[in-house]
Amino acid sequence: MDLERRRADMNKFGRQQKGYVLALALLLLSVLTAAGLRTGHPAAVEADAGLAGDTEESPSVQTGQKLIALTFDDGPRRSTTTRLLDGLAERGVNATFFLIGAQVEENQDVVRRMDEEGHQIGLHTYDHVRLTDLNRTDFNAQVEKSRALLKQVLGHNDFLLRPPYGMLDESVKAWAGCPIILWSIDPEDWKDMNTEREVKLIVSEAQDGAIILMHDIFPESVDAALQVVDQLHAQGYLFCTVDELFAARGIALESGEMYWNAYP
Repeated sequence: MDLERRRADMNKFGRQQKGYVLALALLLLSVLTAAGLRTGHPAAVEADAGLAGDTEESPSVQTGQKLIALTFDDGPRRSTTTRLLDGLAERGVNATFFLIGAQVEENQDVVRRMDEEGHQIGLHTYDHVRLTDLNRTDFNAQVEKSRALLKQVLGHNDFLLRPPYGMLDESVKAWAGCPIILWSIDPEDWKDMNTEREVKLIVSEAQDGAIILMHDIFPESVDAALQVVDQLHAQGYLFCTVDELFAARGIALESGEMYWNAYP
């Protein structure tokens, strides 16, 4: 994968995407406020790794427990993603990975490891292209091709979609075939590869129900992510996958709908 080309693409669409996501966020917030949709604190568990997959009954979390989802785009990249998985395993943390189909082809063992260790897998198109520019045939070549590949590798078909650059329109919603996940915290880690800056920004913006966006293809982002986990653990946060986050809040994710946080 050409990382310099990817960074150039991100710089090109960065400003447009940021404004687009902010507009969507403000619109969604106003709708939720008008509707009075608020949930209480959910039952959760005392350790991050126990949020999903446990057969034993989980103890109820104390009132005020803070949940947060760590998500990664553009992987897998063997060198960096494997090191990230090692660090997350050491900390008992599960994350959500939105994968590029073309990257999956040569890293199927890494993807299977993600799945086996309890991480959630999502779609990020086959070639990291802007979905709003595509007709239905080209859309399917990006999304459905990736979905079929992951189904073949993992044996299940419950993948969320994150459109590249966070850009979507009514066609993307209609054709997605699954819930669409954006984010509420974006350190723009692709801009300057500055671990210290990324950690500071994420920790300062962290709040209960947030979704953090990072990229596991950059070594500096892997370093930052693990430092963020350590610092937010110290503040009492539990890390969970996107599905776990919304389930804990009693929010049923619907196909074709966009979600960017699960604030209480």
